[in-house]
Amino acid sequence: MDQTFGKKYKLCRQKLIDSVFKSGNTVKQYPFVVHFMEVEEKLEAPFQVTISAPKRLFRKAHDRNRVKRLMRETIRKNKLILETFITTNNKQLALFMVYTAKEEMPYDVLLRKTEQLFIQLVNKFENNDTTKN
Repeated sequence: MDQTFGKKYKLCRQKLIDSVFKSGNTVKQYPFVVHFMEVEEKLEAPFQVTISAPKRLFRKAHDRNRVKRLMRETIRKNKLILETFITTNNKQLALFMVYTAKEEMPYDVLLRKTEQLFIQLVNKFENNDTTKN
């Protein structure tokens, strides 16, 4: 069980990020909103993610950085849920994850919410696959 979350999991290409917002889908699980899109081209990891905490909610940089650090940690702990589904179905995802709560939530709550979010994301993909066939 690999729980690393290195550079290969970071979504950095601006064109791909723009296309996630233009033609991707959205899943909401308070306090997160995830914009996602299935990618045809080969990525280094099964999924790549960009993490965002809005400046209008967290005015101080150290607050935004702490929220993003907590989000990265919860993704690292729960990424197995998403990775197993993606690798078994030969898919690749680009994710843009936004923190929407006005205050910082405790780590254990964020961990549980991230797990629910990834399960909801997997369910959305399973429902889309059954409707296409």
